[in-house]
Amino acid sequence: MSCCAASASLSVPGQAQRPDRRELLDASHDLGDGLVATRLAVPDAHCAACISAIEKAVGAVDGVTDARVNLAGRFVTVKWPRDAVDADAVFTALDHAGYRAGLLDEAESGPDPVLRRLFIALAVAGFAAGNVMLLSVSIWSGADDATRDLFHWISAAIAIPAVAVAGRPFFAPALHALKAGRLNMDVPISLAVILAVGLSLHETLTGGAHAYFDASVTLLFFLLIGRTLDYVMRSRAGAALKTLDRTTPRGAVVVAADGTTAWTPVSEVAADMTVLVASGDRVPVDGTVVSRGVRVDLSVVTGESDAVELAPGETVVAGAMVVDGPLKLTATRAGHASFLGEMRSMLEAAETARPALSRLADRMAAVYAPAVHLIAAATFLGWWAAGGGLHHALTTAIAVLIITCPCALGLAAPIVQVVAAGRLLKHRILLRDGGALETLATVDRVVLDKTGTLTTPTVDPRALEQLADGTLSVAAALARHSRHPVAQAIAAAAPATPIAPDRVTEHAGHGIEGVIDGRTWRLGRPDWALSAEAFAALSVDRRGAPALSCDGALAAAFDLLDRPRPGADGAVATLIRLGLAPTLLSGDGEAKVAETAARLNLESWTARATPAGKIAAIHALQGDGHRVLMIGDGLNDAPALAAADVSMAPSAASDVSRTAAGIVFLSEDMGAIPTAIAVARKARRLILENFGLAIVYNAIAIPLAIAGYATPLFAAIAMSASSIVVVANALRLALPERRSGVAGSAARDDIRTPLTPALGARV
Repeated sequence: MSCCAASASLSVPGQAQRPDRRELLDASHDLGDGLVATRLAVPDAHCAACISAIEKAVGAVDGVTDARVNLAGRFVTVKWPRDAVDADAVFTALDHAGYRAGLLDEAESGPDPVLRRLFIALAVAGFAAGNVMLLSVSIWSGADDATRDLFHWISAAIAIPAVAVAGRPFFAPALHALKAGRLNMDVPISLAVILAVGLSLHETLTGGAHAYFDASVTLLFFLLIGRTLDYVMRSRAGAALKTLDRTTPRGAVVVAADGTTAWTPVSEVAADMTVLVASGDRVPVDGTVVSRGVRVDLSVVTGESDAVELAPGETVVAGAMVVDGPLKLTATRAGHASFLGEMRSMLEAAETARPALSRLADRMAAVYAPAVHLIAAATFLGWWAAGGGLHHALTTAIAVLIITCPCALGLAAPIVQVVAAGRLLKHRILLRDGGALETLATVDRVVLDKTGTLTTPTVDPRALEQLADGTLSVAAALARHSRHPVAQAIAAAAPATPIAPDRVTEHAGHGIEGVIDGRTWRLGRPDWALSAEAFAALSVDRRGAPALSCDGALAAAFDLLDRPRPGADGAVATLIRLGLAPTLLSGDGEAKVAETAARLNLESWTARATPAGKIAAIHALQGDGHRVLMIGDGLNDAPALAAADVSMAPSAASDVSRTAAGIVFLSEDMGAIPTAIAVARKARRLILENFGLAIVYNAIAIPLAIAGYATPLFAAIAMSASSIVVVANALRLALPERRSGVAGSAARDDIRTPLTPALGARV
């Protein structure tokens, strides 16, 4: 049952129609540094053994740096240098491993043919199981020999074609595995069904008293219920990635120096190129706005569909929809490094994640699959040698084959991970690191940044009135080169400016430096921006405010007002209630940090914390045996985010911080933090429960089957029931929270800005 079918968007040609190197490159995504990622459809991938075989085969191809199978989409993502892409080598490797392969058609839409086939198989199995079971009940009720034989023939007429149709999702992958010299979970299922049908047909032909057509079709019926549920849940979790693929522009209109335009693939768009986006189109790359009076829909980032007007110099991210254009922008990042590129990487990480518990389940299932055949063979030989007779030995071995199928064990962790990923996506929370969710469930300490995380800064309008002419424009020109919340606040407070600084550099934890008309300007911490003499002359109460300097001399100081981020109060209160002892670490002055800590009831806080100081504080907590969650957004937070056991950052964080964080939340509401922790803890609890259920089931069922107390029908019902129980237990994670233990609007299930609609809006 864990061997779920997957994506409808598969294009698997025969060997003569294999894509060539050019076609592979055209279908690849540029990763930068000369690397590309190619997604190949592998429709025969079904379980943990398939994952291992495919990744091993593809990983052995010269030049391949990484191969990761996605069971939800039945594809493998191959990462390799652009110059090393070898179509023949990778397809030959997969063919030798027993797997068909082809290009993944990301643009295909419409009804899902795989789900349709599963429903057809399920309907056929259900019809056959119901009718054959009615006939079996009549036989069990004491039908005479003639009636029994007639009912056996009718059962055979129903069951044999039904097994041929409903068993195909199991027989085909089992055959592929055997051809490649491997075993997977479908092999014992197929063997048990075929043996049961064969034995039943023999009993029918010879007028025997026992036939097991009911066991065969009932087994397939219940397995298909679980497989269909598994497939639906995986498809829902992968829906955001498919929507993102449909949303992502494939090319951009680049404006040359002479004013001519040319369509260029997004992968070839580089920083500093001028791009023109027509009204109604999506922005293909991140950039700085050049046009005036352009309105865009930023729902891809914020979830809010109301269009906003952008001024020249403001930043716009890939995926934004131009509502009132055209929009001319200067690309700031290459296509592969755009906002949509980052979102795609995070969604792929979430879908292909195999944390420690999942890998443990995969290894156990991989060992368990061959053990099933050994146990069944030993049972057959044991009963035959003990004088139990060929018929009894064979039926007992069939029951063992059925009852020991490791479906429940194989599903224990993956199905919970799939449901958890889907639950987080509803709350606009994305995983960059597959193991982040599992680690998040074990944290017992939380470290928080202040500015941009707990608070959103704004410039005090009263202070702006005292600035000299042009000073604010210079500050804004520098600030627009940073994503730090303070810089964004200063940029937002100034009107559009034509000033373009040269050699702009952002110094983590300090500020921004640039050259204008040959003079060096700095915007940031006063002790860094000002010369020693200028800083010494600054009044104490001004030493906590961002300063603008020109060649070391004070040009302006900005008074900031801290506005609490939505949901911050409730989120911190929940973290305290959960016993996570949140600590505030900020580079701001003591007065502002103390004020924020008092407002949020934080007992532990540190002001004027440098990047090194934040790392030291995290290491101190880890040295005391704590597992630390770090939440930050600034460039200066990136080292601390990397040092923590697991980290989170908002989508508006700096590029480096988003890269360092294991989890990114798109919502403005801080309630995303306790929501993610609650989902992670519940997911871990459900995984352990599923392991327990699988172990208890096997501990009870296997001895009963070996001892001959389980008929094939009983074994079919018991094994199928165990798998369905595991799936149903995992689905509890998708139920709405009824307790109020999670604060913030992001914790509610009536989310008005889910990720998928936001990405798919106006496509």
